[in-house]
Amino acid sequence: MQRVVLAQHKCVTYVCDKRYLLLLMFLDYAVEPFYYERGLDFYDDGQNYSLASLLYTVGPTLLGKQAFDALLAAFQRAVKEKSQDALHELVLAARRLKWRELPEALGPLAQASPECLSAIATPGVTTDVALVVLQSLISRMEVMADGAYRVEHDQSKNLLTYHALLQRYIDHEQEVEFKQTQIASIKFPLKLSSVTQVDSKASPAVQVADVMIGAAIEAANGLTSLRTPLLDPKAVMSLYAEDQFIHMVPSIDFAEQKRFRQGTQAGQVIDYIASNFHR
Repeated sequence: MQRVVLAQHKCVTYVCDKRYLLLLMFLDYAVEPFYYERGLDFYDDGQNYSLASLLYTVGPTLLGKQAFDALLAAFQRAVKEKSQDALHELVLAARRLKWRELPEALGPLAQASPECLSAIATPGVTTDVALVVLQSLISRMEVMADGAYRVEHDQSKNLLTYHALLQRYIDHEQEVEFKQTQIASIKFPLKLSSVTQVDSKASPAVQVADVMIGAAIEAANGLTSLRTPLLDPKAVMSLYAEDQFIHMVPSIDFAEQKRFRQGTQAGQVIDYIASNFHR
């Protein structure tokens, strides 16, 4: 079934590393505001992705695994609770690390940057990655679609939360385009015409999507040796064309990261979305 779907239909599979996404969000709220206040574009050429990859790869060893995990847990708690106690504990967690080993990433928190603490305490800021993933998928589907298209998804509580926002995306008629990577951009108005939530038991399309992503996750786990795969990972991955598989995973090939994201307008995208869609 997977071979037939990939060969005969337009489709894309998107695999993300949740820990990496959490680190990207950590940089968004616990680091970037410090640089923004000083007139520096933290997102220039995708350097936030490189720094998140560096933290992901060497953080546990360089900073101590338990202390590093404690920092991320304190960050999640601070974002959720937004209390002074939680924010104070987050600063202490940063100071307990060997933060001077990576001051670019940990210095703002260790020095209790008011800009970063204010960003974390902002109402509506969460560590929910559903919208981040959905926006990336929409960018890819916009490229794939020849004309108007619709999206169906299962009855996910997270995605239901974003229905009003997604509808505003669909209704937005101003013509504007932002470059995100060498192969991706976001352009309004969208070709996307509607987003609906359906019972997966009554939707063959959602059921097929579940099988497709299940096989991809199984293959990814096998390739990274997280567990013994049920399917041959290389055989599964060989079924995908180059434009049918996208991912958000760490990479320490910093030169390639910079090339791929050179000229990105990530900062402008964030400002535009904040100004036009979040209210």
